[in-house]
Amino acid sequence: MTKAEKKVHLRGHITVPHDRLEQVRQALPAHISLTRAEAGCISFEVCEDANQPGRFEVSEVFANRAAFEAHQDRTKNSDWYRITQGIPREYIVTSE
Repeated sequence: MTKAEKKVHLRGHITVPHDRLEQVRQALPAHISLTRAEAGCISFEVCEDANQPGRFEVSEVFANRAAFEAHQDRTKNSDWYRITQGIPREYIVTSE
């Protein structure tokens, strides 16, 4: 199996500043729904940490590199991208 054919996993978190938190919370359900509907999306979870408001744990699995890249391209033209632009993200992407 080539690297392009392996599943792509993204894990990490996004840390939303307090002044943008409500806007992000409101936009999140649509972002999750749109992503889960994408071809090649195996799982997509974003959950706010109950102990650290504003920290959202992210876990994504895509069927292959092409599906992951299509997701990245779609989000660059989305409301989610505009709303979260400039917010710090700490992600690790692996292929398995």
